[in-house]
Amino acid sequence: MAADYLSVEEESEAPLHKNHQAYFVPGLHRGLLVMEILAAERRAMSVTEIAARLGLTRSSVFRLTYTLRHMRFLETTNDRKEFTLGPRVLNIGFAYLASKDIIELAKPDLELLRDETNVSTHLAIRDDLDVLYLSCFQSRSSFHSNMNVGARLPAYVTPLGWLLLSNLAPREITRMYEGKTLAPMSPHTPTDLSALLRRIADAAANGYVVSNGFVEHGGSSVSAPIFDRDGKVVAAIDVSGPDSAFDLDLLGTRYVDAVVNTARQISRRLGYARG
Repeated sequence: MAADYLSVEEESEAPLHKNHQAYFVPGLHRGLLVMEILAAERRAMSVTEIAARLGLTRSSVFRLTYTLRHMRFLETTNDRKEFTLGPRVLNIGFAYLASKDIIELAKPDLELLRDETNVSTHLAIRDDLDVLYLSCFQSRSSFHSNMNVGARLPAYVTPLGWLLLSNLAPREITRMYEGKTLAPMSPHTPTDLSALLRRIADAAANGYVVSNGFVEHGGSSVSAPIFDRDGKVVAAIDVSGPDSAFDLDLLGTRYVDAVVNTARQISRRLGYARG
């Protein structure tokens, strides 16, 4: 799915500073968008393709890619005509992940959940309109998850996303998705705002989401939210993988109990006293 790149005003949730025009650096903004495009596409792209996506001239994009390659944020393919993300991007990504204390805090509980269910476990947060996976503990069986650390999915299509969005007021969700196309990834994807709000409300009311084919055919998951000491949803966890990794007759019982109990334990570690 192609990313929907935002204007400067849309990217920031805070009001623009009164001296925005003086402070804002367009070249830096465009350079970061180049890396976002390559990250979203997950393939090598030419200067021409990137220029078309950004609505810039080839010469402008050439200068951007030259600078980013010089700094090792980009690499070229063997024929030097296309670009991919470079190793220096990892430095930033890992530094960001390392700053999230919840990763280490949740690690023992997610490992225990994996061993109890024999299904891969994940921890994720919301990053604007995306679900960002911070941790993945692959099943010890041969049935592995295809979602690894750093992976992203649109929040509106996933049970994890519905739980993470449940922390927001409906008017805030409406503002975030107003005018955006909710393209279906499966027959279960909410494709309009009303359907999305219902999914989020149901997730919040139940305190978990059981998915069988919600994101992709042949895959299942059980998800639950993580709360901080103030009762705010700050993350979500799941067990997920191919249907063959589960005893599907127990999806709504044994697996729900295991995931919800693990989520409560992690929430308590964060200071959450209820539930």
